[in-house]
Amino acid sequence: MPASALMNVMLAAARKAGRSLARDFGEVEQLQVSVKGPANFVTAADTRAEQILYSELAHARPGYGFIMEERGEVKGADQTHRWIVDPLDGTTNFMHGIPIFAISIALEREGDLVAGLIYNPANQETFTAERGKGAYLNDRRRLRVAARTEIADCVLGTGIPHRGRPEHDTFLKELAAVMAASAGVRRLGAASLDLAWTAAGRLDGFWERNLRPWDMAAGIVVLREAGGYISDGGGKDKMLEKGSIVAGNEAIHARLLKLLKTAGAEPGVASPGPP
Repeated sequence: MPASALMNVMLAAARKAGRSLARDFGEVEQLQVSVKGPANFVTAADTRAEQILYSELAHARPGYGFIMEERGEVKGADQTHRWIVDPLDGTTNFMHGIPIFAISIALEREGDLVAGLIYNPANQETFTAERGKGAYLNDRRRLRVAARTEIADCVLGTGIPHRGRPEHDTFLKELAAVMAASAGVRRLGAASLDLAWTAAGRLDGFWERNLRPWDMAAGIVVLREAGGYISDGGGKDKMLEKGSIVAGNEAIHARLLKLLKTAGAEPGVASPGPP
């Protein structure tokens, strides 16, 4: 399916920033052997990618606002449009030379998410969607969520709260419940790709807490356009506000939501912390 003018803008920005990240990722793999490690280098790589995305998107759509991981909120003259951008989702993976990380770009129009793009420069996979137009992998393959309906048959994705993040006890209760009920649990380390992989049917569902808008905005659009169901931990459409997310096809979303609530989960609230 030919990309729209809007998606071409998003693709061009992501690919340009992706080339920068790919070069830096090659350097990071070499830095693994150093005593100091690549932490400062990765921070610079993240900042470089964000600058490229900001410049490209601002040039293509003057006046649009931004909410970005490093810059925070940038008001635009056009109050009806806002880019929600993560220049490097999966920073820890990137830092350790693990090729599971992504650039995530979403567009919000009058408060509604209308377009999303998730691009992994390490393997050149691009997941894209516009509201009402379907979701695609590399502009060619139409994405559909998996058709499994029983948790016992499902492989589910999650995010594990690391040091500095709250709710470790709650997560362990949720994980125990899901492990006991499912065929397996996976942790990729990049929420945008968890959502994209759920949209592609690689994962049957996904849940996580304490996310920020840029972690999930693009993934929400891609998943919905792939036929998925998505909510916050309380079953409402307040993912960006609450910071919690539960996703899957209609049946798995409902079963997973029920399972997590039974485990004692309450809707999460996004908390500041390390990326």
